[in-house]
Formats: sequence, C-alpha cells, structure tokens
Amino acid sequence: MKYAIVVAYSDENKGYIATVPELPGCSAFGDTEEEAIKEAKVAAQLWLSAARKAKRPVPEPIVEKTFKGRFPLRIPEDLRRRLELEAKRRGVSLNELILQKIA
Repeated sequence: MKYAIVVAYSDENKGYIATVPELPGCSAFGDTEEEAIKEAKVAAQLWLSAARKAKRPVPEPIVEKTFKGRFPLRIPEDLRRRLELEAKRRGVSLNELILQKIA
C-alpha cells in the first residue's frame, strides 16, 4: 500500500489512532503504534475495495503523483509587500524567502 498513514496517540481512547488522509474516513485503532498501522492497512484495503465495487473514484497515492515546481497562490497585497521587504532586508529573492519559510 502506498498511501500515507498518520499515527497519533489518543488520551481519550488510551491507544493509537491511525488515519489514511487520502482516503476520507479511513482510520483504525491499536494499543500500539504498530498495531494501529497494521489495522489501518487493513482498513485502507477495505476502503479501496468498497470504493471500486461502488464505482467511486479511487485517489491516486500522493507518493505516485508527479508535481510541477510551480503552483499559483493569491496573497493579499499587504502580505506581498511585507514579504518583498523582508526578502530585500535579508538579501535574498522573494522565491528563496518563501521556500525558506515553508521548508
């Protein structure tokens, strides 16, 4: 399975919850992280099987997608101005500054 699994401890449930973010509603519980991951893999297979059977679209795993280096982003004018000023002050390009901030 090539879908990402995110595991977090739940105080409320006194165990680990594993979710598969790319498959809406797909999650599993385990007393340990390993158990939660194992159960999430089973849940994901069941989710995918049910989606295919119902002829619903199955999301492509993010790890298999090809991404371009560009993506359009609209930001408020005042934010753009502040970023431009910060980039000038640091002596870097706006692109480099934004990459540093999101990295």
